[in-house]
Amino acid sequence: MNFLSGNLTSVEFLGTLNKSVSTLAAFAFIGCLLATSFLLPEHEGAFEKSSLALRKKLRIFGFIWLATSAFQIILTLANILGTSLLDAFDTTSLNSFLTQVDLGKYLGYQLALIAVVVLGINLVNKVLASTIFLGLSLIALVIPVFQSHSAASGSHSLAIGALVIHVAGLSLWVGGILALLLISSDDRTMALPRFSQLALWAAISVVVSGIASAWTRLNFEAAWSTGYARVILLKALLTLVLIFLGYRNRKTLLSSDKTGWNLMGRVLAIEALIMGVTVVLGSWLSSSQPPLAPNVKYSPALSIVGMATPEAPSFTRLLTAYNPDALFIGVLIILVALYIKGVIILKRRGDSWPVGRTIAFALGISALDFATSGGLGVYALFSFEYHMIAHMVIGMVAPIGIVLGAPITLALRTLPLGRTKDERGVRGMLIAFLHSRYSVILTNPLTALALFDGSLFVLYFTNLFGNLMQSHAGHLFMNIHFFLAGFLFFHVIIGIDPNPKKIPHIVRIVMLFAAMSIHAFFAISLLATTTLIDQGYYASLQTPWLTDLLADQHAAGAIAWGMGEVPIILALIATFIQWMRDDSREAKRIDRNEARLAAMGEPDELAQYNNYLSQLQRRDEREGKQ
Repeated sequence: MNFLSGNLTSVEFLGTLNKSVSTLAAFAFIGCLLATSFLLPEHEGAFEKSSLALRKKLRIFGFIWLATSAFQIILTLANILGTSLLDAFDTTSLNSFLTQVDLGKYLGYQLALIAVVVLGINLVNKVLASTIFLGLSLIALVIPVFQSHSAASGSHSLAIGALVIHVAGLSLWVGGILALLLISSDDRTMALPRFSQLALWAAISVVVSGIASAWTRLNFEAAWSTGYARVILLKALLTLVLIFLGYRNRKTLLSSDKTGWNLMGRVLAIEALIMGVTVVLGSWLSSSQPPLAPNVKYSPALSIVGMATPEAPSFTRLLTAYNPDALFIGVLIILVALYIKGVIILKRRGDSWPVGRTIAFALGISALDFATSGGLGVYALFSFEYHMIAHMVIGMVAPIGIVLGAPITLALRTLPLGRTKDERGVRGMLIAFLHSRYSVILTNPLTALALFDGSLFVLYFTNLFGNLMQSHAGHLFMNIHFFLAGFLFFHVIIGIDPNPKKIPHIVRIVMLFAAMSIHAFFAISLLATTTLIDQGYYASLQTPWLTDLLADQHAAGAIAWGMGEVPIILALIATFIQWMRDDSREAKRIDRNEARLAAMGEPDELAQYNNYLSQLQRRDEREGKQ
């Protein structure tokens, strides 16, 4: 159907209108949380008057988002069934849509998470809680993306990841502008410099991810004459206009007097209007089917994984194959950019940063990219054996490099302080989290060990593994879990970064031996399996070079046994080295203290201890004589 000719049914038109309102409300909600988390003044981590006032507006936007999201489920069902809205309210049809259809499930998950965020917002009165709710709101916003048109257009990892980044970046950008319009002019003057830095990164992510998303959706040779492509071009043009206006206006206003700042509300209103039009265009695009590329040869792999089946694995193909996972790549780029920026800040102020830490961090990031987007990530989609290798790299190899890169220490040394003496700022918020009870629980050795090894049995010996393998969202969840569990475990064991409590070295060694034993038991259990545990996922791909799936599963068990022990042994060696270094530092400290006492003419600690024992002996002798 051609959007430009206006030939839309009432349900489709109402769906586009409702989705536009829902998206704008979601963006405003996220923008207000962004303001209360990072832009507005706070007092030792607690909200001040401006944030409390903005929280009242948060409730309004939240309930609009919740109501329109619920209505969107009805509109989507009516559009799919080709019926009226009244028929879509049928309980049986609605229940089947929410429990049996993937799109309905994702919309239901989104609605549930929105309800949790909106109902819990009244309890938020601190910056750390606001930041957590900001993250939950972003997750709620992007949930339907995993069942969007991008998910069905091939190149799942590129298309879906690019769209997730696009939506998240746009929400922070547009939402931040809307939030700036809602706060006072005094608060706006303080908030704008911080938002300008974030807006630049958000704008870059929106443009780059938008190009990647359009590239995967459209067959450019045949799509130029369609209304879909024209709307994409119009949206891109408006985005470039916004970037130009934002750069020019902020550059002018940041160097102008108070008169210029008084114009800021007008400038932001113009930007917000253009952004509103952009959001409406994006809402129409997300609810419309893009032009299909001609002569696309169907295959089970293309429909399930989003890419054609690669040729049989070889060393060369493992090194050269690449299927970009846009979301992971985007996160890795941000991490690398922040790390490099932190090192540059240290160098500029004359502080040193060990080169070895930078190298370790770079190797860890490279390993993550290879295991998610590189050849290992490609073949992990088609073979259990290569999935297990990728699991080992993501959860055991890459975390060691990143942990030894000491990113938290670098952040603590380079993050900005608060704007006033009573404001925590980003660094203070990180310190507060590191010393919070949540951090104490997470860094407890038992918690780290349970997440690192205990979760293997929950994932692989239940239906969870087979269910997660069926979707890109499941793959993403597993990769994130593998990495975070590995990072937490090795942070507790060999981490350079600070912990709420210092873990004795002997406890770390016990943890490593326990992890080694549990991991070996898991591998043996996998080797002993007589049935497939993937719920038919690998069989559905019909991979020609994989004929014996059970043998492939047993090979995965052998990989888990052999490859899984190596990182733990390396960590064990590193723990012994750290223990010896700590003992050496303690001995040097005692020697320095003794030298200092001797220089002052005072007895050292050993002499004091011997004198104490002599006093005890004399006291016992006196008591014996009495």
